[in-house]
Amino acid sequence: MPLPVPDRLSDLPYAHLLTPHSGPLRSDERYDTVHFDGGEYTDQRAGGATFLECAFTGVALSGVKLRQARFNEVWAQAGRWVGCDLSESEWQDSTVTGGVLAGVSAHGSALRRTVFRGCKLEAVNLRAAVLRDVVFEDCLLRDVDFGDARLTDVSFPGTTLEEVRLRGARLSKADLRGAVRLGLPDGHQGLKGAVISSTQLLELAPQFAHALGITVKD
Repeated sequence: MPLPVPDRLSDLPYAHLLTPHSGPLRSDERYDTVHFDGGEYTDQRAGGATFLECAFTGVALSGVKLRQARFNEVWAQAGRWVGCDLSESEWQDSTVTGGVLAGVSAHGSALRRTVFRGCKLEAVNLRAAVLRDVVFEDCLLRDVDFGDARLTDVSFPGTTLEEVRLRGARLSKADLRGAVRLGLPDGHQGLKGAVISSTQLLELAPQFAHALGITVKD
C-alpha cells in the first residue's frame, strides 16, 4: 500500500532540494526536484514531460496537454486541474491532496501507489486505466468513468461516489467498504472482485435485482 502521505511541503524527503520553476511547461522536458508554486498554466503543451520528485502547490492548470507525461514521487496540494489531457500518463508514489480535477481525460493512464486525499474529481475519464495500490481518501468522485479499467488493491475510505461507472471494469481486492456512498448507475457486473459491506449490499440489492431482471413484490 502507499506510503504515509506528507501533510506539509517541508515533510517531503526532497523538500530541501526543490528549486522554483518559472516560464511555461514544455513537451518532453524533464523536471527534477522542481517546485511549481501558485502559477497558472493555460492551454500549454507538455506531452511526454517527466516530473521527478516535484511539488505542485496552489497551481492552476487549464486545458494543459500532458499526454504520456510521467509523475514519479510528485506531491500536489490545493491545485486545480481543469480540462487537462492526462491520457496515457503514468503516476507512481505520488500524492494529490486538497485538489480539484474537473473535465480531465486520463484515459489509459497508469497509477501505482498513488493517494488522492480530500480531492474532488468531477467528470474525470479513467476508462481503460490501470490502478494498483491507489487510495481515494475523503474524496468526492462525481461522474467518474472507470469503464474497462483495472483496479487492484484500490480503496475508498471516507469517499463519496456519485454517478461512478464501472462497466467493463476488472476489480481485484478493490475495497469499497469505507465509502460513504456508492452511487453506481450502471455496470454493476463490474463490481466482481470488489469487497463491500453487508449494509452496502442491502443498499445495492434493488439495483442488482433490476440488472438481473428480477421483479420484487411483497
